[in-house]
Amino acid sequence: MIVGIIVLVVIVLLALVFVGMYNGLVKLRNRVQEAWAQIDVELKRRHDLIGNVVETVKGYAAHEKGTLEEITRARAGAMAPGQGPADTAQSEAALTQALVRLNAVAEAYPDLKANQSFLALQSELGATEDRIASARRYYNAIVRELNTKVETVPTTFIARMAGVAKAEYFEAEGTERSAPQVSFGTGSAAPAPAGGPGSPRAPQAPATPQDAPVAAPPNIPPSQA
Repeated sequence: MIVGIIVLVVIVLLALVFVGMYNGLVKLRNRVQEAWAQIDVELKRRHDLIGNVVETVKGYAAHEKGTLEEITRARAGAMAPGQGPADTAQSEAALTQALVRLNAVAEAYPDLKANQSFLALQSELGATEDRIASARRYYNAIVRELNTKVETVPTTFIARMAGVAKAEYFEAEGTERSAPQVSFGTGSAAPAPAGGPGSPRAPQAPATPQDAPVAAPPNIPPSQA
């Protein structure tokens, strides 16, 4: 009788432990999905702002066709549906590089840099980049927690039964991919002529994507990048 009760208690305890681990894994998976949805919202806002920036630049530098077409293509690639975190990181990195080159174009047009709409877009874009950086670090922190449980005993066995798999990190590509503070004001990273389009240019080193300034991220959990 006593042995039967002990066995029953052990079974109940094991069942409770199983349920607790199972529910914990499902909750973590849901938090990862919610965190990624927040990143997606901010990325869509970024794409909209960049589209507005391109339209504003066209009004002052329509003949800069190559650069404008490049950033338009990169933006279209970043907006392609069905991308996971890894693919999104690559397409957003390409968009950032194109945006840096657009920065170099903007430097050649003082009237553009003084345009109030352009300045407002610059400010909104910078704030959005900061939010993307924060959301990315938060997302990666939850992914790390989920992946640790999926890979360690005993939760790894429960994860298999529950169909909970490891999640992808949203990694930075080369630099802080998701939070480059792209500045169109004076002193920005890309080389710029001293005056307008007709002013002579002094010899300068070519701009590279690494020249783009990077925003100081807010205090939210880290990435695997």
